[in-house]
Amino acid sequence: MSAVELSFFLEETLVKCGGFGVFQLLVVGSLCLGEISTAWSILMMTFGGAIPNWSCEWGNQTSNIVHINGTQEQTCTPPSNYSDLSCLRKVFDPSLNTIVSEFSLVCDLDYITQTITTIQMGGLLVGSLAAGQFGDRFGRKPTYFLSLLVLLVSNLIAAFSINWQMFAVMRFFIGCGCGIYLTVHLTYKIEFVSGKYRPMLLAVPIWSIFAASYGGVSYLIHDWFYLHIATAAVTFPQLFTWWLIPESFRWLVANDQVVKAEEVIRKIAKFNGNPFPDTSRLKMIVKSLPQDNNNYTYFDVLKNPDLLKKSILLAVGWISCGYTYYAISFGVQQLSGSLYLNMFLLSIVEVPSLLLAWFFNHCIGRKWTTFMFFLFVAATGTTVGIVQIIATQYKFGLINGFALASKLGVGAGWACLMLLTTESYPTVVRNIGYGIQNTVARIGAMVAPQIVYVSQSTTGVMYFLCGGLMLLSAVCVACVPDTKERVLSDTMETNKQKHAVNGKNNEAFQKTSYL
Repeated sequence: MSAVELSFFLEETLVKCGGFGVFQLLVVGSLCLGEISTAWSILMMTFGGAIPNWSCEWGNQTSNIVHINGTQEQTCTPPSNYSDLSCLRKVFDPSLNTIVSEFSLVCDLDYITQTITTIQMGGLLVGSLAAGQFGDRFGRKPTYFLSLLVLLVSNLIAAFSINWQMFAVMRFFIGCGCGIYLTVHLTYKIEFVSGKYRPMLLAVPIWSIFAASYGGVSYLIHDWFYLHIATAAVTFPQLFTWWLIPESFRWLVANDQVVKAEEVIRKIAKFNGNPFPDTSRLKMIVKSLPQDNNNYTYFDVLKNPDLLKKSILLAVGWISCGYTYYAISFGVQQLSGSLYLNMFLLSIVEVPSLLLAWFFNHCIGRKWTTFMFFLFVAATGTTVGIVQIIATQYKFGLINGFALASKLGVGAGWACLMLLTTESYPTVVRNIGYGIQNTVARIGAMVAPQIVYVSQSTTGVMYFLCGGLMLLSAVCVACVPDTKERVLSDTMETNKQKHAVNGKNNEAFQKTSYL
């Protein structure tokens, strides 16, 4: 018996239990709740880094305040005829309380805000790297709940930061929590859902809705302190879902814990109102496989020629998506109009894009859907860059429109890339493989805030880079094998064998699993 047979058996067992029933709704719904904590935590700097209106109180060496006629807002140096004056105190608009106003991050400290954002993205990189190994070694469940615990504690402590240095450290740990969550949550979800319904996980715009809600919450609260408290408050109840969500039965089988896996399968069947499927062959199949210690590492992925090739090609797309998505998000102040409205629009625009992604995933597959959206972003991103450097009557409207189109495209393209990535790795290294790509994406996300800062003086560079990277990514994705109508592979041995469900010998299974 082969590893391929194990993959087919587990997929067929899941279909018999109910590929997407009451159990999956409860588990997937519970796992999706973590996205509100993660989305609010990551996007906090879109509001927290905003610069309120401010002005200097000018004074001389005796510290007497001198009133200067005329508008002197948001300037760090006095007029030439008042060269003997210095800025005694910076006065910020009290209607907007961000970390900029809290820690006076303007003038010679104006670079600190984007640096903190980069530090946060560095935390995502570290969290992604650690979660990839941790999730495959110790299980999806403890890794997932570790992310929630880190987010809860870090947001609470960050709210009471006494200086920007302490705040930066806590943003790093918040980034770690987000990185852990983003690495494990999709892998965790798809291992409970049959192949027919996996693309549907992308179509539910949970992330977009929660990200858009952050714009509304920011409008109501407009205070960085209370935003951190609110994020911690919505995270705390999620810890109690520990008693609802079981460990992934695929991970249990891959780690030779068949008895526990059968208990989870029984629970799935019971919740979905289906009879417990016959799993008597499961132990026999597992015992027939080559025995190893299952302690796979990143090196095992990189030593496998097929997985290495896939990883490199996918990594180009991930680093490009990481840069493009967060450059547009953190560059929200480059758009004209209300900050809160633009934050809302940049998030809610992903809702229709995910529905389109779901439709095209079924029609043309994961690879070509991703390819199509990447080309779309390459075109719209380049257009924004061009419009930014030319003079036109409708300049600001065009920039806003094409920037929203770019966000729509990268949101859909990245979601498709996530599904393509998770389905490209076998269960025993799926979290490691997904962790590799999440780590690579954070490199792009770390660069994004710095390019946003540079684009304040070098117009268009941010969006030109978006367009170029997404074009390169489209070419790379076109070289990756599609995973449409394939069962999830479960072992490294499976990955070496061709198991696409598209041949005549697999026709019966295809009808069972996907129709």
